[in-house]
Amino acid sequence: MFVDGVRTPFGRAGEKGMYWGTRADDLAVKALQGLLERNPGLPLDRVDDVGIAATTQQGDQGLTLGRTAAILAGLPISVPGFALDRMCAGAMTTVALTGSAIGAGHYDVAIAGGVEHMGRHPIGLDADPNPRFVSEKIVSPDALNMGVTAERLHDRFPQLTKERADRFGMLSQHKVQAAYDRGDIQSDLVPVAFRSEAGWGLATEDEGRRPNTTMDDLAGLKTPFRPHGRVTAGTSSPLTDGATMSILAGADTAKELGLSAKMRMVGFAFAGVPAEVMGLGPVPSTEKALRRAGLEIDDIGIFELNEAFAVQVLSFTDHFGIADDDPRVNPWGGAIAFGHPLAASGVRLMLQLARQFEQRPDVRYGLTAMCVGLGQGGTVIWENPHFDGKKGKK
Repeated sequence: MFVDGVRTPFGRAGEKGMYWGTRADDLAVKALQGLLERNPGLPLDRVDDVGIAATTQQGDQGLTLGRTAAILAGLPISVPGFALDRMCAGAMTTVALTGSAIGAGHYDVAIAGGVEHMGRHPIGLDADPNPRFVSEKIVSPDALNMGVTAERLHDRFPQLTKERADRFGMLSQHKVQAAYDRGDIQSDLVPVAFRSEAGWGLATEDEGRRPNTTMDDLAGLKTPFRPHGRVTAGTSSPLTDGATMSILAGADTAKELGLSAKMRMVGFAFAGVPAEVMGLGPVPSTEKALRRAGLEIDDIGIFELNEAFAVQVLSFTDHFGIADDDPRVNPWGGAIAFGHPLAASGVRLMLQLARQFEQRPDVRYGLTAMCVGLGQGGTVIWENPHFDGKKGKK
């Protein structure tokens, strides 16, 4: 059961971002402390493991984050922890693995999340890819450039036009601001104190939002990944810093401890695709997850899809025959506006879905899915414990 989840506000990566002077592990610690503070009924010595993902595990974002963050956040020394890397799907994988351990009866309670400080630790920094990848033509030399892989989706699917992608990007910004205006986002944000040249500040909102975006604004943006291309900054998730954390527990344990469950994990799947079109990853992972769960795509009432790129989401929705403006897809917007701190983003999708489940007792099943660098996809299917069965199984 997904008991609860929180995140830090997401900040722009780089010297102008609010977290430039903040350590990556401190972001993880702050998120974990915020999660524990709002769940005082959880006996800390009942936590069986802490899994924290990060893509670039070095410096202040290394040293087995699950263990170090747990100690720094005040968990008992008896609580173990681990770090994990599945690039963008890191936090999604820590949830899937610890949730599986709970389902198998090996854990009662686990904490799972992720952190990415892309300002301090750009993706691939100091990595040394094996030269065989290129010399033996296993992958294209530019397959690790995510923007280039997004351009290739436009190439492969000509119906996914720049105009469709621009409109999707614009609406993501508008939907995120509408969710903020309704107060739907703020309740799951843990404020973070930060220091800059101007002095101390308090992060309480996501920094990268552009709510006044128009189609004209997007039409004039440069295409940095290809001359006369179709992918722009307005249809891409920005480089972002942030952390997410969640509590998972077995149904019996949650009942014993008086913890309310916000979602039930139905199942999950990961799948691989060619690295050159890594954005297609969520298609086979979703097909696999649905098949294993005995569900169809029409059973899903809310889709929380990570917006690495607008065209990547559109390739998913087109495959399943879902309209660009289907209200089931990212009802509160997505990563184009919120930002995408790589390994942290999976839990951002989950806590957002959990909030929507509370408001939508007519929806039984929801889905969180994302593409993953190097050609992978991840999907987790969730059931709404608030479902009242009155308005159909969706």
